[in-house]
Amino acid sequence: MGIISFVGFTALVAIIAYLATRKNKQSADGYFLGGRSLTGPVIAGSLLLTNLSTEQIVGLNGAAFDEGILVMAWETLAAIAMVVTAVFLLPRYLKGGITTVPQFLESRYDKLTKTLVSGLFLSGYVVVLLPIVLYSGALAVNTMFDVPKLLGVGEFTGLYITVFAIGTIGVFYAVFGGLKAVAVSDSINAVGLLIGGLAIPVFGLMAIGSGSIGEGLDVLVSYSKPLGKMNSLGGPEASVPFGTIFTGMMLVQLFYWGTNQAIIQRALGAKNLAEGQKGLLYAAFLKILGPLMLVLPGMIAFYMAQHPESFNFFAAGDAINKDQAYPLLVKQVLPASMVGFFAAVLFGAILSSFNGGLNSSVTLFGLDIYKAHINTEASDAKVVKVGKTFGIFLAIAAMCIAPWLIKASGGLFAYLQEVNGCYSIPIFTIIVVGYLTKRVPAIAAKIGLFSGVVLYSISQFIIKPMMVSSAVADAKASGVSDALELAMIESTAYPHFLHVMAILFVLNIVIMLIIGKLKPREVDFVQEYTEQVDIKPWSILKPVSIVILVIVVGIYIYFS
Repeated sequence: MGIISFVGFTALVAIIAYLATRKNKQSADGYFLGGRSLTGPVIAGSLLLTNLSTEQIVGLNGAAFDEGILVMAWETLAAIAMVVTAVFLLPRYLKGGITTVPQFLESRYDKLTKTLVSGLFLSGYVVVLLPIVLYSGALAVNTMFDVPKLLGVGEFTGLYITVFAIGTIGVFYAVFGGLKAVAVSDSINAVGLLIGGLAIPVFGLMAIGSGSIGEGLDVLVSYSKPLGKMNSLGGPEASVPFGTIFTGMMLVQLFYWGTNQAIIQRALGAKNLAEGQKGLLYAAFLKILGPLMLVLPGMIAFYMAQHPESFNFFAAGDAINKDQAYPLLVKQVLPASMVGFFAAVLFGAILSSFNGGLNSSVTLFGLDIYKAHINTEASDAKVVKVGKTFGIFLAIAAMCIAPWLIKASGGLFAYLQEVNGCYSIPIFTIIVVGYLTKRVPAIAAKIGLFSGVVLYSISQFIIKPMMVSSAVADAKASGVSDALELAMIESTAYPHFLHVMAILFVLNIVIMLIIGKLKPREVDFVQEYTEQVDIKPWSILKPVSIVILVIVVGIYIYFS
């Protein structure tokens, strides 16, 4: 029954997406931006599903399994970044009629800057984002359906098979369907994800509360509080120390929701500014509910892991892989009749992030590299065709890389955030300077990109390992042998990567401003209105934004 409902729901979504998009494929705007026809609810659903893939669902619940409620900062603070994007960034994007974020950089700086940023985005997608989405998705599917045992193969082989199955289906959505196919399928799956995602903590609380949600919550809180898992203020050894909320955390959120092509492309496809703002703010309200799906289940799984005598999927003494906690919880608490449906919805979420990133990669290559540098006279149809071909090869590369992530140590979510810093902060830096200044020249942007990538890479992948190894070795030489104490020494031996991001963000801005002072542009930059869409803002933008900000701050204070 589970397999039948899984295949049935997945096929239904594919058919609806095909019927909705079969006449809208060949123009550049039609393929890359859904014909600039997306409405608020569609944008919100697509934003939610693109964000809520398995690196979030599995990874963040895995982090909550380890640390408790403090990891909710990744969700609650996202709503603030979405408000900032709706109020300040989106009006400027739509005024300029851009299809990709790097297109703004070309008009603000020059073509080479745009190409460098497109290259950074593409390298980040193929090396980090797409493989992690595929790996985490395959891990979830394999855990829920026990694919290696079903096929009679080893764990690594099972991962390869599932990765290529997910990747192949994702190619058909993103490469052959374009953004609208992605957005339509996302919107359908968003409903299922909300239903299924909220059902997991409900059934989980009932499981630990002898059939009562309220009693289950009381049991969970009573057990978690003494362990410090109900405190949203992380200490220096936590994955999200309290101070990082005011430094790199908000920079990461603003980059992700305001400049990451795979995300902001949904809002760029809005039929007008008001619909784009509605989509972002609708999605912000949904993100406020995020901890119910992305944090609470991980804490429930932790409770069950500590009581193996009552729950049959955690055996006493077993080593728990935190990134498998969520799919194991789903198998434990969902009624058998719902497992197939939720697996299909989760599969849709996996596809959403994969095909969203892939579609954005196709867009970046087709418009910012192929048409800009290789064939400047190419027609829309030719650009789309070449982009599709590139997307297929990119997808194959990501599929080949993904299974090897099983060798990586640590949790998926923290790994993803740290590695993304190589390109996220440098790109965000030059965009911020580009909008807030008029005379900073193109050479400053190139230097800012180079210094940002190089300095962060040296910091995190050369200096940090050396300092951490030295601190741990000194501690062991001094007689420290306790694993927890050594782990704390390791986590505090070097500044948190979010602090490093903030430091380099400020440093690179200063470098760019100095260059702008010494060698300014000859004329001020002025953004022109292309009149491609109406840029009249949503009439209730400000009050809705204020309500969202108040709710987010209130939730965070309550749990602190």
